[in-house]
Amino acid sequence: MVAAADAQNYAQKLGISHGMVVQELGWDEDSDDDLRADVEDTIGDELLDEDSDEVIDVVLLWWRDGDGDLVDALMDAISPLADEGFVWVLTPKTGQSGHVEPSEIAESAPTAGLTQTSAINLGTWTGSRLVQPKARAVPKQR
Repeated sequence: MVAAADAQNYAQKLGISHGMVVQELGWDEDSDDDLRADVEDTIGDELLDEDSDEVIDVVLLWWRDGDGDLVDALMDAISPLADEGFVWVLTPKTGQSGHVEPSEIAESAPTAGLTQTSAINLGTWTGSRLVQPKARAVPKQR
């Protein structure tokens, strides 16, 4: 039982709760299965893939060096995102194969219309939380 008590609660760290609709993009064999299982257990459903046409609360974007253009991937990730939804860019930690420099995320996010709000440690992965800016009320022109 000690191992279970020591286990990370990834979904809680990611701000994911029961009933949320979570889409997973960029899955590969190196993706963290414990993280994925914890998120599925928490939401009470399976993760959706890129073919889903539902409105998404959270996108988990597994991203590695060499995966392509991060701005393009973020633009694709936010198209089905709910107004209050957010994206987690999950990258291998420093020293791991496929590591992505934090500056790449910091530079790509604003270009895609997102703001980085936090970064967390997720085992051998690092998560960067990106949100859409809050819409501002525009005064009506007379």
